[in-house]
Amino acid sequence: MSIYEVDIERLQGGPADLGQYRGKTVLIVNVASKCGLTPQYEGLQRLQETYADRGFTVLGVPCNQFAGQEPGTAEEIADFCSATYGVDFPLTEKLDVNGEHRHPLYAELVTVPDAGGYTGDIRWNFEKFLIGPDGTIVARFDPRMEPDTDEVIEAIERSLT
Repeated sequence: MSIYEVDIERLQGGPADLGQYRGKTVLIVNVASKCGLTPQYEGLQRLQETYADRGFTVLGVPCNQFAGQEPGTAEEIADFCSATYGVDFPLTEKLDVNGEHRHPLYAELVTVPDAGGYTGDIRWNFEKFLIGPDGTIVARFDPRMEPDTDEVIEAIERSLT
């Protein structure tokens, strides 16, 4: 299954239509508002601003599976992201990235290894997956890796159309 065919909702309702990202480079990140890594929103927003006009987007995926660090409603999440970090990249519905109710999007993503060879369950909030313009998963980044590190930026630039 292509990630473009996965059904997923937007944070504030209605289909997110991942098919709209065909031909674009997408950084998919499971996000949370009350995590020690939450300041990564700043770097994610900078990536969005820097590369959006070159066929790139960040796609934030709120998840409450790690120590209950994303407990808010859709409206609370949207308000927090906008007011605190100026986030204007798209956010999906809150979903499970691990376990019995793992969303089909993450069932695809977790099969790809990171640079250290790790595959499997999402380790924590802010794990990142880079999707190339053809829909292939081209890179996986550890949750602690800041979005604006050279490794992430170089991977994005290689994937841009």
